[in-house]
Amino acid sequence: MKNQDCIFCKIVSGTIPSTKIFENEQVLGFKDLQPSAKNHYLFIHKHHTENVNDMVSTGPTQIAEIYAAIREVSIKEGLDQTGFRVVTNMGAHAGQTVFHTHFHLLGGEQLRGFGR
Repeated sequence: MKNQDCIFCKIVSGTIPSTKIFENEQVLGFKDLQPSAKNHYLFIHKHHTENVNDMVSTGPTQIAEIYAAIREVSIKEGLDQTGFRVVTNMGAHAGQTVFHTHFHLLGGEQLRGFGR
């Protein structure tokens, strides 16, 4: 299911270009336009959901499909050897600005803040 106004749905359909780093039938991975780390990629499921809670309610297997893609890319990029972070924001107060569930893969350098 696509949302006509969603920028990520437009990326999936090819209406808006992206620098793809992964694609299969269910998942698309692409470079973030405003990277927060040396390697900063976004992973989305091609089926539109608004946020991670919506995804868990309507298609919980989608999370496993996204994490399988993250695993593949992290190994290909060598991030599994140095470490990486996966983040998803849930709602405006958490910083979600595009309301299509997405996961950020960050790595390639020493990351600061967040957890100990």
